Amino acid sequence: MNEKKAAGKKKVPGKKKVITPDIAVKNYWNGNSEFADLFNAVLFRGEDVIRPEDLTADDTGASVFLEDKTGKPAESIHSERDTLKVCRRSAAWGGVQLVILGLESQEKVHYAMPLRVMGYDYGNYKKQYDANARDFMEKYKTKELGSVTDAEYLSKMKRTDRFVPVVTVVIYYGEKPWDGAVSLHGILEIPEEMKPFVNDYKIILVEARRNDLAFHNVNNRDLFYLFQLMMDKDIPHAEKKKEFQKYCDENQTSREVLVTLAGAMNMKLDDRVFEKEDKSVSCTFIEELLAEGRAEGRAEGIVAGRTEGRAEGEAKMSTLILRLTDLGRSEEIVRAAEDKGYQKKLFREFGL
Repeated sequence: MNEKKAAGKKKVPGKKKVITPDIAVKNYWNGNSEFADLFNAVLFRGEDVIRPEDLTADDTGASVFLEDKTGKPAESIHSERDTLKVCRRSAAWGGVQLVILGLESQEKVHYAMPLRVMGYDYGNYKKQYDANARDFMEKYKTKELGSVTDAEYLSKMKRTDRFVPVVTVVIYYGEKPWDGAVSLHGILEIPEEMKPFVNDYKIILVEARRNDLAFHNVNNRDLFYLFQLMMDKDIPHAEKKKEFQKYCDENQTSREVLVTLAGAMNMKLDDRVFEKEDKSVSCTFIEELLAEGRAEGRAEGIVAGRTEGRAEGEAKMSTLILRLTDLGRSEEIVRAAEDKGYQKKLFREFGL
């Protein structure tokens, strides 16, 4: 950029910079310290196995081809992960020197989550296989591989070739308990006698609103504590606000954690909330978070109310139809369906 133009470009005072929820959460977990601490808490009960310095960011996208029987591409599939990192060494795993760690953030329950995770993991494995196959064929053509068996040539890989394992963790930020399946078997209708022969695929699920994970990273501790606080319906509004402010002041909660918390609660955040330097967190920010929680609760209540109301109305109408039919007044059924006023009159007549 031209230096004069850059120097002359002024920031508009008071202009809002909106941080979207998904970007806020993704940016947070891009941090190696937070990412490593999360996986250590989930996989190893807080033991320091994965170290931040061992992690490097990997390409979150994977475009792979499904092949037909002849090995020719038949269909293209693209998957995009939230966060993907490669752990390059750890003595605790003995001979395993590389592991791919994937993290998926989920705001709402997804009943096909086992399939989604299978797809993400398959995409990473197929990506490795494709790269290995290309290398195999290049070396085969230049005679670098030496002797190759028919099976190896067909497979486009040596019998001794190995791929990097993939571990995926799903964080669920929803207010309601996760009621979806946590394995492939959970979404299949399998005859009991066939169950031992149907391969299962389990997901590693963390519910942010309720867990007993042992975090060592201060930001992770703050994030999960504050999220659980905001999700707790048993704590009154005023008390929740007071505890939130007190915790943030005493623990000097970082701006990064608060932005991520807002993202996890699906709240678009105006970064001017953090312009004041005299407070670690403003009252406005807390009020907006609490309002977001109440709005979500109201929305769920409205949907539930409408569903319950429709069911009750359908039950009343069914009873009315049966009564009219029994009394030989079937001709009134159509009128009741078309004329709401006449329908109400009949409801009163039959005490419905």
